[in-house]
Amino acid sequence: MYLENAGYRVITARTGAEALTRIENEHPDLVVLDLMLPGTDGWTVCREVRRRSQVPIIMLTARTEDIDRILGLELGADDYVTKPYNPRELVARVRAVLRRTHPSNEQKETSTILRLGNVTLDPERRIVLVGDEPITLRMKEFDLLHYLMENPGVVLTRERLLSHVWGYDFAGETRTVDVHIAALRRELRNSDVTLETVWGLGYKLTGPPLSEERQVPASEEENGAQAKQ
Repeated sequence: MYLENAGYRVITARTGAEALTRIENEHPDLVVLDLMLPGTDGWTVCREVRRRSQVPIIMLTARTEDIDRILGLELGADDYVTKPYNPRELVARVRAVLRRTHPSNEQKETSTILRLGNVTLDPERRIVLVGDEPITLRMKEFDLLHYLMENPGVVLTRERLLSHVWGYDFAGETRTVDVHIAALRRELRNSDVTLETVWGLGYKLTGPPLSEERQVPASEEENGAQAKQ
């Protein structure tokens, strides 16, 4: 109801199996997934949806333990909301996620291809290359890498990353950043960039060290001097 009042067209499913069918047939822009669905549970639905599609997923859960949240993120969820929740918070999170996945024309026009080391990121086409090889990133992993590449060598706190990448105050949930950073490191393992942890502060992305200047042997220097005479 709150999402409809905010201008979104909403389709619903009462079971996990029905949810999978409707997602496959109707191709929604975003999925709000309740973990407590009857039949096929939300964990299984999340895993199966992510196997087939990169559609953004916001998990809706009554579970408050960190392990449950981390598991959801590792299965492919992009965000989660814990019950009981303020409906306005859910609407805000939906807007933030959709803003990332469906940028405005103005944002597209100003997007710039970024390069660091052998990593290339195209914000408009949402493509990342390591060398000439494309890598597959989830939505938030892509957004996280985008922001890190916009700020090479800059230490970014978890709070700053949460505010920019997730688009709202996600206070107290900095573990979310750690999970996505770990996944991003795995995807960048064959690159020559380094995603560093700065203990007590946050993270920074650095490119390969600059090549040292070629040292000219003394004999070459002497020959060069003689040639000038």
